[in-house]
Amino acid sequence: MLLFLIKNFEVMDQSVLLSLESWWSEVSFEGKDNFTIGDNGEIILKALPGGKERVVATVNAETAAAILKTLTEKFAEAEARAKELETEWVQADDKLKLQGKVERLKDYLQHAVAVGNYGPIFALVADWEKTLHELSEENYKERLRVIEQAETLADSDNWKETTQAFKDLAEKWKTMGNISKAKSDVLWNRMEAARTKFYDRKRTNHEQHEQEMLRNLDLKMELVELAEGSALSEKWKASTEDFRQWMERWKATGRTVADKNEELWQRFITAKNTFYDRKKVHFDQIQGEQEQNYAQKLALLERAEQLKDSTEWGATSQAYATLMEEWKAIGKVPLEKADELWNRLTAAKDQFFQAKKSHFGTVKVTQDDNLAQKRAILKRAEALKNSTRWREATEELNELMDEWKKIGPVAREHSNAIWEEFIQARKHFFNRKDANRDERKVQAEKTVHIRNEQVRGFVTKLQEEIREEEERIADFRNDLQNVTPGRKAEELRKHLGNLIAQGEETIARKIKKLEEAKRDAAQLDAKEKPKKETAIPATPQPVAEDNTETAADNTETAAEPVAEENTAPQATTEIELETPANNADVETGTEDANTPVEGGTEE
Repeated sequence: MLLFLIKNFEVMDQSVLLSLESWWSEVSFEGKDNFTIGDNGEIILKALPGGKERVVATVNAETAAAILKTLTEKFAEAEARAKELETEWVQADDKLKLQGKVERLKDYLQHAVAVGNYGPIFALVADWEKTLHELSEENYKERLRVIEQAETLADSDNWKETTQAFKDLAEKWKTMGNISKAKSDVLWNRMEAARTKFYDRKRTNHEQHEQEMLRNLDLKMELVELAEGSALSEKWKASTEDFRQWMERWKATGRTVADKNEELWQRFITAKNTFYDRKKVHFDQIQGEQEQNYAQKLALLERAEQLKDSTEWGATSQAYATLMEEWKAIGKVPLEKADELWNRLTAAKDQFFQAKKSHFGTVKVTQDDNLAQKRAILKRAEALKNSTRWREATEELNELMDEWKKIGPVAREHSNAIWEEFIQARKHFFNRKDANRDERKVQAEKTVHIRNEQVRGFVTKLQEEIREEEERIADFRNDLQNVTPGRKAEELRKHLGNLIAQGEETIARKIKKLEEAKRDAAQLDAKEKPKKETAIPATPQPVAEDNTETAADNTETAAEPVAEENTAPQATTEIELETPANNADVETGTEDANTPVEGGTEE
């Protein structure tokens, strides 16, 4: 904590004020050597390693002592923020996650309306930046080793093991430390090229029936693992939608080897039933919890109304902040009582804060410092708005919004402009995120169409082969009836009979394959049909649960900003099983726990 001393002046004549130069020569505070006073009362921070020369504030003989006191208090706050970040730095396992906070602190220090010993803080920030650079280089080398491993795997003939290896590499890629976007894109393109090469070879190899069965086994094992991984999920809406999509994908996937098919189905349906049983218990509890929440919020409301006439501005403001945190943590109340509680709480808060605002007016130094903090947040938001690291950027943008809410007001002439810039940066990012999801959805629809065409071609081919085999059998029967009597006539008849029997077996097998292919074609047609009949209204979705997360509403107001929540991308189609899964945090659908599912054995 900075130690500073402002000496009091003895005034011999109340009509005469000490000059600023005399005041400056007498005043004392830590880090004063880094400052000078200008001819017009500007307090100037000299150029330091890590910071440029700038004017911190302007004073006159009447306000100098009071403003300097505020400026030194502000520096103490800045130093406390640096100390807090230093503690977080020491405790952090992945220091690259603190890069945004380091950049914000550095930017804030370049504009902070405060006086004190900046040198140690600048040096600390410089050391952090050096460490972050070194860590980024190490992360690049580590990612490069993963890419080289993927390129080696691209020529492997161990299909199942290599498929898992690529999935493991994709998961490992997600957990690795950050590097610059340009380097990340180059390496990821190499990864995609290796993956594409491998999966192209794998698909070619799997054209035969036996390989198709193994592919189905891989797909169903993946679905079982997904289902078992979500059996204990508490993301009710998102996981409900996941199970619905997994069931559709299970139905669309052909049978696999007999000794595994039933085992996998039992594991899948057991995981699904476990989730829905837990979901039912959860929502049965909600109704009772809401009445308990009402009693708790009513008690908080009574406390709020007791505080509304208080003149202890600092303590009461903190009390209201604590009260609001408790209010938010309690949860929802019955809908018919919610508005009454909220309106009474808002009225009590508004009365107190309006009185506080009238009492204090506008404090310029505080507002200027608030502006510096918000500009630092805005700068970071602008840096994030074109990011493609959807999860990390979403979390940090929401963190920035939380920090924004905690910062006090700025001067009216800056308030709307800086808020609008901040909101536009957030909207830009979330619009890009939604567009990315829609693009992947279109690609998935194209894949279903291609698969449909392939199945139809296979049906046509089988029909032609059956027709040709029937013609051959007809020829053999004709030859059998016209065998010339002789020494080898009986042997020839037996041979023709065998050929006819073999042909009939071949036709039976092909008819069975034809029936399976037609069923596949019908299932694919059912998938494509809803996409084409755009004039038919979409099936109404079930009502979302009370505690379900929702997509962010990008509409925000300067009075009470609301942070966007994560928007989940749409679930992938079959063809996307061989690409890294996109992280989805936001729940997007519900399914009734009593929805009929397949029975104990798969039909």
